[in-house]
Amino acid sequence: MQLVCLDLEGVLVPEIWIEFAKAAGIPELRRTTRDEPDYDVLMKYRLGLLKQHRLGLPDIQKVISAMGPMAGAKDFLDALRRDFQVIILSDTFYEFAMPLMAQLGMPALFCHKLEADATGFLINYHLRMANQKKESVQRFKELNFKVIAAGDSYNDTAMLAEADAGILFHPPRNVIDEFPQFPVTMNYAELRAEIDKASARI
Repeated sequence: MQLVCLDLEGVLVPEIWIEFAKAAGIPELRRTTRDEPDYDVLMKYRLGLLKQHRLGLPDIQKVISAMGPMAGAKDFLDALRRDFQVIILSDTFYEFAMPLMAQLGMPALFCHKLEADATGFLINYHLRMANQKKESVQRFKELNFKVIAAGDSYNDTAMLAEADAGILFHPPRNVIDEFPQFPVTMNYAELRAEIDKASARI
């Protein structure tokens, strides 16, 4: 049995923090795991900026409610789910992702949780577990799944390396250069072709 694991942001939906940075006029919030591979450093930086600008979860959710999947993402995912079991492994948060999941047909999603105070200001984040993308792939393999994984950024590379086949999707040049072992795809047609090639190989 084969299983496909996909990252969410940058693969199926836009980068939520980047979209919020544009809407809020805070360019510093555009920083993502493409720029900072240490997720804890990145999240503490983000929470500090939100506190500084007095912005809370409702402000972010308002922007997310106006977002949609990337062009072609739902058709790609629908076709993929006809041939494979698919699980989304993401370092986003349920409080951000669920409206977008509804627009994608509610695929299975493993991610993290945010903690807000009574006034809606974010005070902490809670990882489901450390290295959850890699750990999830390890557990799937222990269940005798052959895993094909795709992602776009630094925080996906451990998952890609752990999978039976790892694929980069529209990654930045620095990730391509640092991880030449992974095939690079730049659109959904290329990604589906690479998934099918991996499926035939593993």
